[in-house]
Amino acid sequence: MLREDVGFILFNMLELLTEKFAGTFTKLRKARKLTDKVVNDALRDIRLALLEADVDYGVVKGFLKRVRERALSSEVKKNLSPAEQVITIVYEELVNILGKEKADLRKGTVLFVGLQGTGKTTTIGKIANLLRKKGGQVALSSTDVRRPAAMLQLERLAERVGVPYYSFGEGLSAVEIAERAVRRAREEGVEYLLLDTAGRLHVDEELMEELRSIKEKAQPSEILYVADAMQGQTALETAVTFNETLSLTGVILTKMDGDARGGVALSVREVLGVPVKFIGVGEKVEDIEPFYPDRIAQRILGLGDIQSLVERAQEVITEDRAQHLSTKVMAGDFNLEDLREMIRMIKNMGPLDKLLGMIPGIGAQIKNIKVDEDQFKRIEAIINSMTPEERQNPRIINMSRKKRIARGSGTSVSEVNKVLKRYEEMRKMMRKMKGAAGLPVPRFPFRM
Repeated sequence: MLREDVGFILFNMLELLTEKFAGTFTKLRKARKLTDKVVNDALRDIRLALLEADVDYGVVKGFLKRVRERALSSEVKKNLSPAEQVITIVYEELVNILGKEKADLRKGTVLFVGLQGTGKTTTIGKIANLLRKKGGQVALSSTDVRRPAAMLQLERLAERVGVPYYSFGEGLSAVEIAERAVRRAREEGVEYLLLDTAGRLHVDEELMEELRSIKEKAQPSEILYVADAMQGQTALETAVTFNETLSLTGVILTKMDGDARGGVALSVREVLGVPVKFIGVGEKVEDIEPFYPDRIAQRILGLGDIQSLVERAQEVITEDRAQHLSTKVMAGDFNLEDLREMIRMIKNMGPLDKLLGMIPGIGAQIKNIKVDEDQFKRIEAIINSMTPEERQNPRIINMSRKKRIARGSGTSVSEVNKVLKRYEEMRKMMRKMKGAAGLPVPRFPFRM
């Protein structure tokens, strides 16, 4: 499942913030105008939410100060409700502290640093896969001479994603490996040399001296600190030490799909002065995404992420096929084969709860929505058990055919009837909408 440039996953670590912000804005909607009391009450709730999410105290203090000043200033637009005014200001300030714009990876030697256990080596493989799929010329190498297993792991990742791995003879120091890898990458015209380094369980002077020497020899275009998002402020404190020694150019947050509180993502830019460049959102080699500040801010505020949803759709269906299906749906003459294709496309787009999280207004309620993905499997099994003629013309499906379809799909006649009923309802609804300016988001009509 590709995740290129989509900001796709609904991070568990952001759910707490989304829920808290939604509660604050619900209270604001009852206010008729922005008074000191209304603003202060809202900011108190926001402050508690941010601190509970483990956002750096200094970042929270500065953020709230800017929001308050703007909310009570003359810049407030009179045509917006109090809630809309605050949401707009909070959104813009969130984008600012998250980094304003996506920070692209610069070509050249990219040095990855960090402690052990943060997923550094795996992250390098993920980024190599992402860059290769975009057409980049990528090579990998490791300077972790203390852990041969780490070198072997990176070499196997390189083989898996289809990029070269630069291996050198035993007995070389980390600095010598870095120097040779950089020279070879330059000779072979490699655009991105992703260079792994040794980690430690904690920061020590020996590690920092080695990294300083590697930096001097490799002259990297990027020095990226890989942090475990679940470690919260501890990860940030360690990043500060690395930054003081190496002058980091960016941070990668791993385990963003875990049960973390999200504060480190909101703190990195203001504390370190460098952007978050990528986020790891799972264990698979595809589970890496560029960091989009505006999209993260939208998700935190429960505003959805329609852009990512559209990009996800574009990855799983060609423009021609989308146009063909759209025409049939709008005309109300699509059949069960078309429905099956639509279901497969939805499944290919990823877990349904995460797709729902991209729809505006759904984010804060997502944990209250029970999505049974097995329903789609049963519907597809029922359609697969039909003959091509039955899928083209469901009206011919009588009781004997329904029994055969139920047996073939491992379901019941009642479930077959429900699929046929929902299909017919959907077809009639689309016919009524024929000629309309646009389609609303369907509300998952297929429930068994």
